[in-house]
Amino acid sequence: MGGENSNSEQIVVEEWAGSSPTKLSITATISSTPTISIQRFDSRFKLVRRQILSAFVPEGFPSSVTPDYVPFQIWDSLQGLSTYIRMMLSTQALLSAIGVGEKSATVIGATFQWFLRDLTGMLGGILFTFYQGSNLDSNAKMWRLVADLLNDLGMLMDLISPLFPSAFVFILCLGSLSRSFTGVASGATRAALTQHFALQNNAADISAKEGSQETVATMAGMVLGMCLAHVTRGYSLAIWFSFLSLTMFHMYANYKAVRCLSLKALNGERTSLLLQHFMKTGQVLSAEKVSTEEQVLPLWLNPWSSKKFKCLHSHINLGVKVSSLNHAEMMDLFRSAGSNYKKAKCLLLENNGIISIVLHKDSTPVDILQSYIHALVMVNLSDKSTSGHVESFSWMDKYYEDFIKKLQSSGWKTERLLSHSVVWRANWFIAQSDEKID
Repeated sequence: MGGENSNSEQIVVEEWAGSSPTKLSITATISSTPTISIQRFDSRFKLVRRQILSAFVPEGFPSSVTPDYVPFQIWDSLQGLSTYIRMMLSTQALLSAIGVGEKSATVIGATFQWFLRDLTGMLGGILFTFYQGSNLDSNAKMWRLVADLLNDLGMLMDLISPLFPSAFVFILCLGSLSRSFTGVASGATRAALTQHFALQNNAADISAKEGSQETVATMAGMVLGMCLAHVTRGYSLAIWFSFLSLTMFHMYANYKAVRCLSLKALNGERTSLLLQHFMKTGQVLSAEKVSTEEQVLPLWLNPWSSKKFKCLHSHINLGVKVSSLNHAEMMDLFRSAGSNYKKAKCLLLENNGIISIVLHKDSTPVDILQSYIHALVMVNLSDKSTSGHVESFSWMDKYYEDFIKKLQSSGWKTERLLSHSVVWRANWFIAQSDEKID
């Protein structure tokens, strides 16, 4: 009887494919009776399409990345395309100025000029990293935009260099210096954004696929740039019109790209926006709403910024050097340290509307975030009351835990504050008989 059942039963194996467990579709069925047979549901075109797509989008797309990944990549690819088209125009002008194609030009002269250009760029990259390297994570949006603006400036220098033969090398080095800043800032912010997009610890996959997308944009831009350079050759007005038009589009595409981003890591500005809204309404804004209010350019470059929220974070100095404090701040420091030496992980000092945060040497990332929020509360309350310092302690005791819980429930990352590197810290104690009292 068992033999008859096994002969009459038909085993069927189904083949499924998809970018994620929720996006699966059946592609084939394989049956074993009377002979092994395969029935395919996917056409060869769909199979090839899936394989090609897998080279450009992360595995598990779209559930493996954040919702802002697609709009950002679209605008980022468009700005990259315009960059490589313009690069062909600026490179053509640069090679012409060096003397390519002219009998009077010497190889050693052109080599030396190119050497100075590259050397200036290398030194500029090191200096930029020294002065701003620790600040790139906390302001990824702003530096991403600034990086591309500097790249525009560098290509502009290349294009105008032939117009000033006597200052050619100087202009050439300025352009290289500008692009060196671009390389450092763009690379660092890209790493931060890749971590933001990765929902399934797939940052490496996202980075690899982003490289494929950029390669396609590069090849397309080079081909179009070659065509444009050939068409406009010898027509200065056409070259400048094309370059400036593409530059305007490049700036617009970059602005749209960074505006698409809804970063959930807390930096100074995002924390300030969230806190002000919470103190008014008791609710926490979503990352999408905060992104519409967030500045993507330095304040001095954006005088038309929204006045809905105050820039509380601009009144705070985090991790100040104790020995640099003035006499009044020193006296305030000793008073605060004397009354809080056992439990405090930070000391807040107020002077002319500026809050200086002195961090304890044992303070953790969570302590730093709490001290920063406390300073923001103090600045906000000081605008409304003369006793803002005292009221800020009361507010922290009453509302801080609720604020953090609502941030976490809304998807915000509260493990740390994205800020510049904190180098200076302090320790305070009451000395008795040359011994520390813990």
